Amino acid sequence: MPFNLDEFVASPSVEELDSLKKSEIVKVAKHYGIEFQPLMRKDEIKRYVLEYLVDESILPSTVLETAITVPTDNTFELKRLEMEMNKEIRLKELEKEEREMQMQREKEEKAREHEFRLKQLELGVIKGSDPKIGLDTVGLFDVSKHVKFVPKFQEDNVEKFFNHFEKLGEQLKGPRDKWSILIQSNFTGKAQEVYSALSIEDSMDYHKV
Repeated sequence: MPFNLDEFVASPSVEELDSLKKSEIVKVAKHYGIEFQPLMRKDEIKRYVLEYLVDESILPSTVLETAITVPTDNTFELKRLEMEMNKEIRLKELEKEEREMQMQREKEEKAREHEFRLKQLELGVIKGSDPKIGLDTVGLFDVSKHVKFVPKFQEDNVEKFFNHFEKLGEQLKGPRDKWSILIQSNFTGKAQEVYSALSIEDSMDYHKV
């Protein structure tokens, strides 16, 4: 039988109140002007209605003794909302961690490809540079045979390292477009990180390095 608010107001009872749905109890509470929070549970709103009916002497006070004792605030609902919020925050943290891991994997993959390309250039026999440079343009230039002549890299005295290397490069008659391959083999620390971040094209340009 559908709920009839007028019939309930005309003859309220605990039994009928117990049989009502939350939406129906909400209608009763609003009819009597009872203040409540929409997020409150059904039993909490029902308790408010019973207390009101007892205060107005519509129902006897004994009904409160047999009524279900429930919290008179929305503690449970707030706890549920807090758990949902924490769950959402955790999901966002996991998504962020996944993005960071993906970026790190892409960075490492790029570094491996970069290193692989450089190793190919170091170990392979590479043709001479452009004739305009005026250096050894005839025959082949073997990087692996010349890398041992590169001076030790000094991170605290970079200028000295490059001056020493350039003099050595002129003496060895090595093609300038292969100088970057030679010097990178001795890079350490910050210099190695910066070099790894360069594109293949830029890493082959000695002046950019």
